[in-house]
Amino acid sequence: MGFRMGIVGLPNVGKSTLFNALTRTAAAQAANFPFCTIEPNVGEVAVPDKRLDRLAAIAGSKQIIPTRITFVDIAGLVRGASKGEGLGNQFLANIREVDAIAHVLRCFEDGDITHVEGRVDPVADAETIETELMIADMESIERRLANLQRKLKGGDKEAKDQDRLLRVALDVLNAGQPARTVTVSEEDRRLWDQLQLLTAKPVLYVCNVAESEAATGNALTEKVAEKARAEGAATVVISARIEEEISQLDPEEAEMFLSELGLEEPGLDRLIRAAYDLLGLRTYFTVGPKEARAWTITQGMLAPQAAGVIHGDFEKGFIRAETVGYDDYVAGNGEAGARENGKFRVEGKTYEVQDGDVLHFLFNA
Repeated sequence: MGFRMGIVGLPNVGKSTLFNALTRTAAAQAANFPFCTIEPNVGEVAVPDKRLDRLAAIAGSKQIIPTRITFVDIAGLVRGASKGEGLGNQFLANIREVDAIAHVLRCFEDGDITHVEGRVDPVADAETIETELMIADMESIERRLANLQRKLKGGDKEAKDQDRLLRVALDVLNAGQPARTVTVSEEDRRLWDQLQLLTAKPVLYVCNVAESEAATGNALTEKVAEKARAEGAATVVISARIEEEISQLDPEEAEMFLSELGLEEPGLDRLIRAAYDLLGLRTYFTVGPKEARAWTITQGMLAPQAAGVIHGDFEKGFIRAETVGYDDYVAGNGEAGARENGKFRVEGKTYEVQDGDVLHFLFNA
């Protein structure tokens, strides 16, 4: 189970540079003019997780298979995108297809790189794009409400629920708030997700700073953090230029480079962790001599559904799960040691899988 994160932002804020670093390719053209990215570039990267390497070393696994995340580099939005300005309709359609949005904000001064609106103000940039997405959502809702009228007259139950949720969203949008601020009940969640509202998608603010400010941030990143706190959102401070340079180095060189800059790890690692938290994602592992593999699940997922991430038959024929927590696996130097330490457990269908669990599923074929 992976997920797709769209990289959005105004032109010339560093989206394509960040994408190049994330995917370790030069597939996205990073040029100093708007709309250099016309078609959305898509790239998959392995999710870095030191736990997987440790487990593989203990088990003597021949192969290491990390979980993966898909990044979509979406061309720069501009004011008026909801009305089709700057190829806006195409960009909005690309955003609709991702699970979450990494909103890249320019938090650096550079006279050689032109800002599309002639100023450096990341909060205003965020509001520009949010406004365009909100306008697009409101227009979409109004069309859908009109199209539901015939079904409503016929007493269609799902149409009534859709109408109710759409009106709740419209009220929030008219009040100047994105649809993600709506509190949705569990029974409405499936239908709410099917509405595919642009402003209902989780947002991570990515503050792109100069190399010298990657470790500390600056006054602009603090303004973004203040906005994020008010929204209950998250921020990551990152230098896209540094990440692009690191992507071209071998691991030892990259570690030395980061150390010189006062950084403990690449911004990529922090970005992915923040994205996982944003979507409530967790990781479990399967470990053996053949391979050590990471699997992505959602927080709160029960054992049968977690087994189904590997294969549908595992979920259908689920019997039980044998599990050891990551720390216990390491402390026991493997499954045998964990058994001796009393840390090996057998769990049933109601077990909620925890982040870092090492699992083995038993099922009926």
